[in-house]
Amino acid sequence: MPGKYQNKISEFLKADNETVVGHLAIGVTNHQLLMQQRTSWNHQVTFLKEAFQHLPQDWQLILEYPIPRRSKRIDVILLANDLIFVIEFKDKETKYMPDAISQVEDYSLDLRDFHKQSASFALIPIVWASEATDKSNRLFDNGDFVKPTLFSNRQNLHSTIKSAFEFYTNTTNTKIDPGDWNNSEYLPTPTIIEAAQHLFSGQNVREISRSHAGSENLTDTTNAILKAIKDAQEKDEKIICFITGVPGAGKTLAGLNIVHNVENHSGKGVFLSGNGPLVKVLTEALARDNSKRNQISLVQSRREIAFVQNVHQFLDFYHNNDQTPQDKIILFDEAQRAWNAEHSKRKFDRDFSEAEMLFNIMNRNEGWAVIVALIGSGQEINTGEAGLAEWGKTISEKFSNWRIYISPELKDGTSNIANYKLFETAPTNLSITELPELHLKVSIRSYKAEKLSEWVVALLEDEPLTAKELLQNHLKDYPIFITRNLETARKFLRNRNRGHRRTGIVASSGARRLKPFGLDVTAEIDVANWFLNPKEDVRSSCFLELPATEFAVQGLELDWVGLCWGDDFRKEDSGWSFHAFKGTKWQLERQDERKQFIKNKYRVLLTRGREGLIIFIPEGSETDHTRPNKNYDTTYDYLKRTGIKEL
Repeated sequence: MPGKYQNKISEFLKADNETVVGHLAIGVTNHQLLMQQRTSWNHQVTFLKEAFQHLPQDWQLILEYPIPRRSKRIDVILLANDLIFVIEFKDKETKYMPDAISQVEDYSLDLRDFHKQSASFALIPIVWASEATDKSNRLFDNGDFVKPTLFSNRQNLHSTIKSAFEFYTNTTNTKIDPGDWNNSEYLPTPTIIEAAQHLFSGQNVREISRSHAGSENLTDTTNAILKAIKDAQEKDEKIICFITGVPGAGKTLAGLNIVHNVENHSGKGVFLSGNGPLVKVLTEALARDNSKRNQISLVQSRREIAFVQNVHQFLDFYHNNDQTPQDKIILFDEAQRAWNAEHSKRKFDRDFSEAEMLFNIMNRNEGWAVIVALIGSGQEINTGEAGLAEWGKTISEKFSNWRIYISPELKDGTSNIANYKLFETAPTNLSITELPELHLKVSIRSYKAEKLSEWVVALLEDEPLTAKELLQNHLKDYPIFITRNLETARKFLRNRNRGHRRTGIVASSGARRLKPFGLDVTAEIDVANWFLNPKEDVRSSCFLELPATEFAVQGLELDWVGLCWGDDFRKEDSGWSFHAFKGTKWQLERQDERKQFIKNKYRVLLTRGREGLIIFIPEGSETDHTRPNKNYDTTYDYLKRTGIKEL
């Protein structure tokens, strides 16, 4: 990686180009790359000296500032009193390319969100294309710390910076301390896709997941599991560890982290998931990243990726033979969604639940073996998902020789894991160890809103005053809005579609009467394209055309979410009412299991956004008997009572 150069403008202007470029070239070992880069750096330094003669000499300049999360560097940072200019230099470029705009906006957003000393200071992104023609810049306050992107060329960089400084500076603000800023903590929270890419490229997830209290939580959980694995090896035992957590707490990330760490000293582990969309998106993201990084074809890269496996296929393979798995450590994501025996029989003509099958397969190991079950609280959304009870029943009845590790939350069945328990009454014939570290209590998906999951619980449990208190006192940095107009929701999301931040529309699979608004929840989407393709692509989530249901988004995330509320889950005076659309009309759901599935759908959908949420509740219709006004109005009124602001 290149070096970094930092100095006051006055000292930078005195330094000769070769000295500055020499600082930047430290650490670059690729000779051909270095020659090309030195030429570009020399041009950049020359052009900066031309521009900076006209700027205050005590401003601080930083070249090649590292952004760890992106494994990239910012070309130019200019600390100007209380402003931070983030400049992306494009040598010999004649156009302001969309990629450059996304890149510089992404750097600025990352500094805003994850760089401690940048908090509460205005960041001004500039695309600096040396040979481009002049482009008119519009200066206005967009209500965000990251201001609208500006454009400049070799001739007008100084005037662009001057104009922006005069417009945005606030003389009452504290000045940025360059030393503190340069040495600031940078605490990124990666998406699960980014985490997997970092992991597969050989980086340690622990280093890219350090955010607020969640960093300690994840590290403690990983260490507790690794210690349990080590104990199992030394004592030649078979163990199962259950990791629980609030939605967005990083259970999947913890699982990836554990797999990565056990590879270092405990033999290889395998990460299994029954979540088909998650497997598709992660493997495709890894394949694309691997292809780009190693300059191989995407077809070849896809063949190389075996980082995440589908649990149903894994079980199917080993169930049909007597082989002992080569992996002695199995991570099972969303283990509460494992199929029960009835569904397993119906789908694959098997006489066992998936929990029992996994124990049978891992029991083939003569010595030690480990299962780590990652439990998503209250997220069973489909028929045949056995839940925790099936695991408890299987262990107590057939695999009492396995040592069990659980969190106190799982023992007691607390509300933050949807009141679920592994055992209604713990059997006396089992060895159970309680470890508080096995519960992830802080949401890191919503790094701006650690209390988001609590707000969702209050909302779904018909506690509007609790929800309002949480929203007003703990979710100030996490915007939540409501609207009756779909285009208003889309406009809100488009305005936040900056850099590589992802936006998208989601809806319940039961929201069948959103169709009059052009939202067909029965239409299949290609989840890999929806989550990974650029915002200009009509198949992308960011195009805001194709709604994804809870089945597509569970276990994954967006930055900004537009939730289109359906009539399958409606508020009435007596509480929540649950419905299914059959044929041409709504039918009331009376089975408790079906009611829970519908509530869980909305639990999933409400917790997909990392940065914010807008809820669209349609107006009803006077002429369509399937969309009466009162059904939507009562839900809208309830959500307003929880303190959500209307757009």
